[in-house]
Amino acid sequence: MRPLDTAYMWDLVPVIAGYVPLTMFMAIVAMVGALTLGAALAIVRVLRIPVLDRFVAVFISFFRATPLLVQLFLFYFGLPQVMPALTGIDGVTAAIIGLTLHFSAYMAESIRGAILGVDRSQWEAAQSVGMTRGQVLRRIILPQGARTAAPTLMNYFIDMIKGTSLAFTLGVTEMMGAAQKEAAGSFLYLEAFLVVALFYWVIVETLSIGQRRLEISLGKAVAR
Repeated sequence: MRPLDTAYMWDLVPVIAGYVPLTMFMAIVAMVGALTLGAALAIVRVLRIPVLDRFVAVFISFFRATPLLVQLFLFYFGLPQVMPALTGIDGVTAAIIGLTLHFSAYMAESIRGAILGVDRSQWEAAQSVGMTRGQVLRRIILPQGARTAAPTLMNYFIDMIKGTSLAFTLGVTEMMGAAQKEAAGSFLYLEAFLVVALFYWVIVETLSIGQRRLEISLGKAVAR
């Protein structure tokens, strides 16, 4: 059994660190897109808008029931064969769109559950003073639902960061892609993948600390 090449691992740290910004960029942009789309899908489901409701239900079912990797391949390699306009899309954009669509389906259900968890009497009280359904949602229901859904949405963001590692299958050189290239050149696969695993670990643990603080803060707000 050969010992770990720690010198190689230390040399690899700045290389992998150079791709952290791209990884975080993809995750943050996808998070904003998924949160926006997920909220819209949740509202359609809550209000049971005719026709749209059934379309959204199918959308959510598909993206929750199929693997993210399959969706990325379908979007990046499959759709351009029937939609030539997509042939010019680059791997980063494809990865962001894939992550957005995939996680928006999960976020939609979380947000919908949070909205439905708000006491029905608040809907009735607000509508009794002349508020429309849209005003009730925007001013009363969504702020309360957001507080309930926040910890779960943070979990999805953490999963999204880990999901960016699949972008290397589309030719994107992010943290995982960089580790793969370095390992292929040195044949030190254990060291290369261990370094990138530690990077993901540190990033996720840092966000988890922020998540726990957020939960404590929200708990105090509810207690008041």
